[in-house]
Amino acid sequence: MPASDLLKEKISHLPHRPGIYKFFDENGIIYVGKAVDIRKRVSSYFNKSTQHNKKTRHLIASIRNIEFTIVDTEADAFLLENNLIKQYQPKYNILLKDGKTYPYICIINERFPRVISTRNKIADGSRYFGPYASVTSMNVLLDLIRALYPLRTCTYNLSSENILSGKFKVCLEYHIGNCKGPCENLYDEESYNQHIIQIRNILSGNLSVAKNYFKDKMSAAAADFQFELAHSFKQKLDLLDSFQAKSTVVSNTLTNIDVFSITSNEKCAFLNYLKVVNGSIIQTQSLEIQKKLEETDEEILASVIVQLRHEFESDSREILVNIEVQLPLPNITVTVPQIGDKRKLLDLSLKNAMYLRKEKESSREKSKDSNEVRIMETMKKDLKLTELPRHIECFDNSNFQGDNPVASMVCFKNAKPSKKDYRHFHIKTVVGPDDFASMYEIVTRRYRRLLDEAAPLPQLIIIDGGKGQLGMAVKALKDLDLWGKIPVIGIAKRLEEIFYPGDNLPLYIDKKSETLRLIQRIRNEAHRFAITFHRSRRDAGTLKTEITDIKGLGAATAEKLLLKYKSVKKIKELNFEELEKEVGKHKAQILQNYFSGQKA
Repeated sequence: MPASDLLKEKISHLPHRPGIYKFFDENGIIYVGKAVDIRKRVSSYFNKSTQHNKKTRHLIASIRNIEFTIVDTEADAFLLENNLIKQYQPKYNILLKDGKTYPYICIINERFPRVISTRNKIADGSRYFGPYASVTSMNVLLDLIRALYPLRTCTYNLSSENILSGKFKVCLEYHIGNCKGPCENLYDEESYNQHIIQIRNILSGNLSVAKNYFKDKMSAAAADFQFELAHSFKQKLDLLDSFQAKSTVVSNTLTNIDVFSITSNEKCAFLNYLKVVNGSIIQTQSLEIQKKLEETDEEILASVIVQLRHEFESDSREILVNIEVQLPLPNITVTVPQIGDKRKLLDLSLKNAMYLRKEKESSREKSKDSNEVRIMETMKKDLKLTELPRHIECFDNSNFQGDNPVASMVCFKNAKPSKKDYRHFHIKTVVGPDDFASMYEIVTRRYRRLLDEAAPLPQLIIIDGGKGQLGMAVKALKDLDLWGKIPVIGIAKRLEEIFYPGDNLPLYIDKKSETLRLIQRIRNEAHRFAITFHRSRRDAGTLKTEITDIKGLGAATAEKLLLKYKSVKKIKELNFEELEKEVGKHKAQILQNYFSGQKA
């Protein structure tokens, strides 16, 4: 049984139940999806295949097997899909960076705990805060903690037995005042642990506990006339105030909130996440997601919310978003605020997402521009031009056994097609299939018009043809007094040879050269444009009827009507207003009189 029939058979047995489905190719899982109704969702890929984009069609063509898992609710399907995507990382699912690569601040589970940064979470009872998307932000926090509290940095096992036995000696950190020497029992465990409690509050976004502690200590020292000690506490309080001032305080009325915003273009989505605790933003992350299939903003945002909340270990019950999104998670409120502090917070998040989008798109545009300049510089060198060929024009003729001779000119600017500058030419002065004379005519007409209009001239002209066509183009430029002012080359189709005027030997450019590839692309575009125009002319010729012989109408008008309406019958069905719109009042009257005379 063919693979397609096997898939159809398998789809027909899929359940009408919520769950997840997995698509496989020959090598393994390539896509994981969720569905309220598994059979309906999977069938939609195959029933509407012509409506999908290229990437989705490629996915469908790659499917060799389908598996599914039934769950009780849509929320269960949502979470299971997320877990399976993280586990298998299928090529057609959008993926986020693994949170394990982000650093944490860890309060180690030991006597006289150390506070360190780490990228590895170990289930040993230690307390982890983060992860931190910005290492700089994490280091600012660590520097604050070390400036406020005299914590140890050594790795000694400070058990009571080891300390009382005099096993350790204080180090340099003690002598410079960074540590109070718990290794020699010079600092009591209760005071040390009070500092650890305050550090936990600071890392959780609550600075009030530490601030109140230092205020009380400062007041007590001042009351006891220990002004130097009071001043040291005042300095620590100032550090906390300075840190809080630099933090983004949204509102004292807001508690724990997650904020997500999204904006996107055709290929990518740009998101921002703000984690708000006790009215302050303690975490922020902006990221770019490459679209894999036809994901909507709602689908991408829902997936990212689940993944980022997991990565940043958020337990917030309120989520703010800038678009409506279905998030089937229990005890979670998802809203799109319209006014107030929450709206301001959402606007701040969206501003960050928009900034990332602008930055990425600008970067890609600069990269693209740089690539185009490199190609033009290569062409300038290969063709020995005196300036960058930013404006290139290419000419091609087309006729069929001498009938309907036409020509085309395509224009490339900065190595890209400039389609608004493309031109078609009806050959007017040449009788029969004479490509050489036709080339002379169209080159003459093109550049005489540019001269008359004082329009910019190209930096390079390409003639699709050999020495004969090139020679006639040169003659046209000489007659217009443009010879020597615009470089012109010819490209012969058979061996892709480049000819220069007056040079008997062709220039052979490396087949892999960007110069030759661009010349070929321009030549092929000119050929396509000419052929398309020629076919339309030829098709119009086959529609010749009595309408082309109406006195006072003209061949061009008849051709225009026949090309659009395909038959005289349909033209006869047009009322006067419709005819006037197509050909003008005078000719509409001629046509109406002609058709009325036929009826009489």
